Amino acid sequence: MRILLVVYDNDSYISWFPQGLAYIAAVCRNVGYEVKIYNQDVYHWPESHLLDLLNKERFDVIGVSVIAGYYQYRKLLKISDAINKAKYRPFYIIGGHGPAPEPEYFLKKTKADAVVIGEGENTIIELLEAVRGLRSLSSVNGIAYMENGKCVKTPARELIKNIDEIPFPAWDLFPMDHYALLRMPHIKNSESCMPVLSGRGCTFKCNFCYRMDKGFRARTAESIIEEIQILQKDYGISYIAFSDELLMSSTKRTIELCTSFIKAKLNIKWDCNGRLNYAKPDVLKLMKEAGCVFINYGIESLDEKALRVMGKGLTVKQIITGIENTLAAGISPGFNIIFGNIGETAESLNRGVDFLLKYDDHAQMRTIRPVTPYPGSPLYYYAIEKGLLKDCEDFYENKHVNSDLLSVNFTDMSDDEFHRLLYEANKKLITNYFSAQLSKTLNTAENLYLNKDASFRGFRQS
Repeated sequence: MRILLVVYDNDSYISWFPQGLAYIAAVCRNVGYEVKIYNQDVYHWPESHLLDLLNKERFDVIGVSVIAGYYQYRKLLKISDAINKAKYRPFYIIGGHGPAPEPEYFLKKTKADAVVIGEGENTIIELLEAVRGLRSLSSVNGIAYMENGKCVKTPARELIKNIDEIPFPAWDLFPMDHYALLRMPHIKNSESCMPVLSGRGCTFKCNFCYRMDKGFRARTAESIIEEIQILQKDYGISYIAFSDELLMSSTKRTIELCTSFIKAKLNIKWDCNGRLNYAKPDVLKLMKEAGCVFINYGIESLDEKALRVMGKGLTVKQIITGIENTLAAGISPGFNIIFGNIGETAESLNRGVDFLLKYDDHAQMRTIRPVTPYPGSPLYYYAIEKGLLKDCEDFYENKHVNSDLLSVNFTDMSDDEFHRLLYEANKKLITNYFSAQLSKTLNTAENLYLNKDASFRGFRQS
């Protein structure tokens, strides 16, 4: 069987390595299937290019995976249109956080043959057996498909208990030189970057978050180190972006990983997603020693009541202490703040702005976005229950038109007032960021001309 996996164009100059598809490619190839990657993300081909390919080459199966973004949804519809027009249309599979919570809607909109719901490595192998006629679709757990005009959703797939057994991503099928150019905080121009998953899932349950798989499963330090060493040796990678939801899933695990990295003498820079309640001085010191330069934190709000409503499992005191500890350790924090959860007010937003102005070290430009009730999240079902949202179609076709604009208003203010406040808040943050960049550049110029700094390499964009 020939399988074509499509990496959709996200309109990015440098694309994030598509880890999910790379894992799927690896397991498919391991059982003997021929796998080809269609890198629309790298080459920015129009959908007509995909149609031409499908009209010239025969593939048995084509797969696309998307997250639940407004852009991704509309991109998926365009890709689906091309696939469905193809002379040699393959069996069409979709997956990812976009289709998984509302498979019937996506099956009808895309005319796909099946949706993979949740973790796909085992599901895809059984699904391909069904495509070959070796078993029925109904015998494959973790999928949805249409039969006689009705959506059939099979029982949920059991999660892979030992995720160390999953083969490493099929890096060799992808243009790695492109993906390695990804720029992350504190990466040098001469350094190459690649994402790595240290575990799957999250132990927390925020009301705005949709998670396909329950619980948290960690990889062993040995497996992670082996993967990093392969990336170093074969692809010259010197910076690892840990892309899982929460590397800092506990103090114990964070210490274990860092100790193992130091012992293995990886000599690598890395960043990760973290939790501020685990951001203790001794832990952060060890993370710094192990090569960590940036920790991305989900702060979400500086309003105590809002934090409780969203189920964040944090207090304002923990947030402030954690950020101060991170900065003191010499690690840059990533500040993720959203606005507009149930009951939030203008004061909630102002607290977030004041916090960012005080603590931001300008490692990244940060703005505040409105909260979005993505399908599958508790906030999505709350919006439907309260009549703020009708259904999935209403979300994608009418409400979710841009991630920086309101899709559903959970506050007492009007939409216009909400956007005006968000504009004023982000105007302050944007001005502050570029003021810092201007000051930094002028200091560089002063050091160059007045102190004759011969190490200067030109006023060029890094």
